[in-house]
Amino acid sequence: MDTFSNRLKELRLEKGLSQEDLAKSIKSLSRQAISSWEKGERDIKLSYAIMLAKFFDVSLDYLAGLSDEYKK
Repeated sequence: MDTFSNRLKELRLEKGLSQEDLAKSIKSLSRQAISSWEKGERDIKLSYAIMLAKFFDVSLDYLAGLSDEYKK
């Protein structure tokens, strides 16, 4: 799994959310999309990565594994 996949799953679990819960919180996402991103099966569009970074209040660099600095 790549860093993005790991970080997405870690952030989701830290908030105590299931994939379904996360999908409901960000209405334009599906549970299947989240699952495929967490498994590294599908690349994410930038617009969705931005939504997730905002939702989890982290930088895009952190989410993508370009930085270990957690917050924006």
